[in-house]
Amino acid sequence: MALQLAVPVGSRGRHRIVVAAEHTAPNVGSGTIAVLATPVMVNLMEAAALVAAEKFLPAGHQSLGTRLDIRHIAATPIGMLVTVTAEVVAVQGRLITFRLEAHDEKDLIGDGTHDRVVVDVARFDERVRAKFAASEQGH
Repeated sequence: MALQLAVPVGSRGRHRIVVAAEHTAPNVGSGTIAVLATPVMVNLMEAAALVAAEKFLPAGHQSLGTRLDIRHIAATPIGMLVTVTAEVVAVQGRLITFRLEAHDEKDLIGDGTHDRVVVDVARFDERVRAKFAASEQGH
């Protein structure tokens, strides 16, 4: 029986942080200027997507990110609030697609789309353990 998701198109999630030193490019190894790092913005985008969708998933299931297509278009300095929103724009089978926007107090700083696939956690963990066991036998 195929999994039927009850994630409503239009569901929205939000995640916010005030940029601190640990969120900057030099701290995460993605540059030398002390502004919000792109990998941190990506993490915020995924976190907002989780808020938008996870509460609708059946017990024992969670979503995993499979695709990100984003732009990071403006720098954000330390001390500025960043708010990221994710909106569910499509649900097809186990795949959920989100539209993303990131804003600081002044500008749109990033946008894009994100796909997440819904998995049965127990079955997924079993496959990961089997993959690891197979790799150990090959060494």
